Amino acid sequence: MHEAAEAAGALGRAAGLEKAAREHSGWYARYLWAFAAGQLVLVPMAVLWHGLTSALVFAAANTALVTGLSVYAARQRVVRRGFGVKHGVLLGSWTVLFALTVTLGNTAFGSSVPFAAVAAVGCALPLAVGAWSETRSAA
Repeated sequence: MHEAAEAAGALGRAAGLEKAAREHSGWYARYLWAFAAGQLVLVPMAVLWHGLTSALVFAAANTALVTGLSVYAARQRVVRRGFGVKHGVLLGSWTVLFALTVTLGNTAFGSSVPFAAVAAVGCALPLAVGAWSETRSAA
């Protein structure tokens, strides 16, 4: 009888832990939405602005965004199963898109505002899709 009570207690603790993980796992969706919103500002800045001053402003804004998001992520207690793979795929796809955007923006499109607008949305898209899917899976 004692073993059954221990097993029931362990199952109860496991259920409580799963509930806490689900309740606190929405942070990653907020993280991705903030990162996606940052792309709507940073990508046009990277494509349209030229010179030392623009590079310094871009570096400061990007550093502030990444630092803020990193501090926010480090303070979270819960990481869902598969987080590392999902995060790696999302940031890897963003990295490829951002590098392609900056390369094309500086070589082929120059200071094209339409290109910068489309590129900003394109760079934010994988992050927004990830945030949307994270919101759906956390519910």
